[in-house]
Amino acid sequence: MLLAQSTQPTGAAPSAGDSFFRFFLPLLLAMGIFYFFLFRGQRRERQKHASLLANLKRNDRVQTIGGMYGTVVDVRDQEVVLKVDESANVKIRFNRAAIKEVLTSAEEAKS
Repeated sequence: MLLAQSTQPTGAAPSAGDSFFRFFLPLLLAMGIFYFFLFRGQRRERQKHASLLANLKRNDRVQTIGGMYGTVVDVRDQEVVLKVDESANVKIRFNRAAIKEVLTSAEEAKS
């Protein structure tokens, strides 16, 4: 009787592939969703900032990443010249990537 019980199959044992999907698939799915939301937003912000830098033009009022405000006087390849003081005619050169945001553009200032 004891021998007969031990030789009977007690059920199908889970295979290695089944345990993989059961335990790791939800983890991989959560990581995929996290990646999608986190990096998609960063990519969109980088594209927006790159577009802002590409469209810089004379008379744009800008803020630098250091917090300085100025008006764009000249735009070169990787350099932007800002006038930071109207009365003393102080101009400072910045790397184009140092521009954080455009406060008012030349078209908005004219209207």
